[in-house]
Amino acid sequence: MDEKQRIEQLRRELHEHNYKYYVLNQPEISDYDFDQLMHELQDLEVRHPEMADPNSPTQRVGSDLQSEFRQVTHKYPMLSLANTYSEQDVRDWYESVRKGLAGEPFEVCCEMKYDGLSISLTYVDGRLTQAVTRGDGVQGDDVTQNVKTIKSIPLETRGLPPREFEIRGEILMPWASFERLNREREAAEEPLFANPRNAASGTLKSLDSRVVANRQLDAYLYYLLGEELPAEGHYENLEAARSWGFKISEGMKKVRTVDEILEFIAYWDTERKNLPVATDGIVLKVNSLRQQRALGFTAKSPRWAIAYKFKAERACTELLEVTYQVGRTGAVTPVANMAPVQLAGTTVRRATLNNEDFIRSFDLHIGDHVYVEKGGEIIPKIVGVDIDQRPIIAQPVQFIKRCPECGTPLVKFGEGNSTHPSPFTLHQASATWYCPNDAGCPPQIKGRIEHFVARKAMNIIGLGPEIIEDYYRRKLIRNIADLYTIDVQQINGDGSRNKSAQNIVNSIQKSKEVPFERVVFALGIRFVGETSARLLARHFKSMDALMAAGLEELQEVEGIGEVMAKSIISYFHNEQNREIVERLRGYGLQFELSSSLISPHSSLLSGQSIVISGVFQHHSRDEYKLIIEQNGGKNVGSISAKTSFILAGENMGPSKLQKAEKLGIRIVSEDEFLEMLQ
Repeated sequence: MDEKQRIEQLRRELHEHNYKYYVLNQPEISDYDFDQLMHELQDLEVRHPEMADPNSPTQRVGSDLQSEFRQVTHKYPMLSLANTYSEQDVRDWYESVRKGLAGEPFEVCCEMKYDGLSISLTYVDGRLTQAVTRGDGVQGDDVTQNVKTIKSIPLETRGLPPREFEIRGEILMPWASFERLNREREAAEEPLFANPRNAASGTLKSLDSRVVANRQLDAYLYYLLGEELPAEGHYENLEAARSWGFKISEGMKKVRTVDEILEFIAYWDTERKNLPVATDGIVLKVNSLRQQRALGFTAKSPRWAIAYKFKAERACTELLEVTYQVGRTGAVTPVANMAPVQLAGTTVRRATLNNEDFIRSFDLHIGDHVYVEKGGEIIPKIVGVDIDQRPIIAQPVQFIKRCPECGTPLVKFGEGNSTHPSPFTLHQASATWYCPNDAGCPPQIKGRIEHFVARKAMNIIGLGPEIIEDYYRRKLIRNIADLYTIDVQQINGDGSRNKSAQNIVNSIQKSKEVPFERVVFALGIRFVGETSARLLARHFKSMDALMAAGLEELQEVEGIGEVMAKSIISYFHNEQNREIVERLRGYGLQFELSSSLISPHSSLLSGQSIVISGVFQHHSRDEYKLIIEQNGGKNVGSISAKTSFILAGENMGPSKLQKAEKLGIRIVSEDEFLEMLQ
């Protein structure tokens, strides 16, 4: 077997293993064996670029491209369903169907209503060709590249489906992925997603498909369309789709009477809480496609289907007090402490109040009886107040004026607060209060150290929150630079932990090899995330250049807006921060981009200004920017008469294409560009 045949064989095997793992939940090989096969395929595809295939299993990992989503008109409009919340409405709908069919017998297919993002998938000759969001029902966003990272969606079908068909469903974030993501966002002091649906929607619309791949989305499919469907029944068509490799709900059931429908609803109102994904109701569809056509549509929804929505579980309890937490960036978050109450199977005692504006919106008083729901049935949130039960002596909740940890007066960025001298003011006042005592507030100090040692930052192993708390209490560390002064004897205590102490010190020393872009991220500059840090490092190439950058120069970097730029300036204007940075320099951390990344490889593109647009197969957008710089070219963000050419991948934005044609700018494909450099 030659290498090209092996590539085809590996692709078939990996597609099959993906199906058994993510759809059937019946893996046949270990994760290690799967990874070995994947690595073999990746190596072979590198050696044979002529075998490139957008539907290869290797393309599920995503890339860091940033493209504008192309608008696509749906072949069949994606109409919304009429909603109901009562059994009587279900009975009325059933009766309207009976009358619409003039008494002809009919079956109803009962399905779970998954709480995700609607998606339309098109397959031609058994291969996924397009994935489009619902949008406004007439047209949606082409998110094909992102959808390909979702492993429960087949890139190639099994069996013998029609030559061309469309299948619709929901993109979902499983509870486990949602909880993991919110834990990560909480640790990074990023806003939490309210529920899995918001998380799934935000993820699928990400401009970085690696983010989509990392968040482990799932998909359930529930509607088949096409000119040559295998059956006349909706239920039967979905069973056929199941045999083609699609993930179809196991809870689907055909019934004939309204009582059977209500039994189905009652069963899943309780049992749905054991499902791995969020649901918010039941969908009822007349099963016969012929009868669906006979019933037709209203202006907004089909007459042959309806959605029954489950009621959110709510409880009423007493607000005992409001406490305040201080995070790594100094953000102060109010927390409602309540009398314990049972809600959705768990005991709830606390709920985040978001910020001062949220408290004011409910006119909260201590002693109020508040209504609590679980957002997405996970995050407790206050949704109302029973004013009639308010005690006469109840006092309104007043947001604190000083930091609960260090006593420093709080500030709101954007209000020009004189107590927080800063070289920047945000355009809009933040709803969040901050403690400006960056260098002296214990939670901020410890939070920044935890951020600094994290895997995606300096990757110092062995320093968890408890150990950092211990070192801080013992005054071994007071800032991130102090980490490089501790030795084994200091942290070994009674001498019983010599090996673990040595491992920590070794890991601290090894962190000096961490590349410059991760050092920028590790500093913990407010609003600067992992991607932003990489962009800044690639643009400025050294810490000195970054520290000296002005507002306009910072905003020239793709993805860096005014708020982030002003935050960077503020960080480096702080004398204590500059002192810490200089200490880190002295300890030998990487303060420049690797010479292998910035050293020119040739002058083939010297004097040329190049715009990058579209989706690429061989390299990411950032990698192409680096290649352009290494060969003497200049990356520019917008098309003008001075643009030399456009490096264009698939799905180039229509506005850019139109402007290029108007100005007569040359369009260069990915393969042509790589040939130029050879």
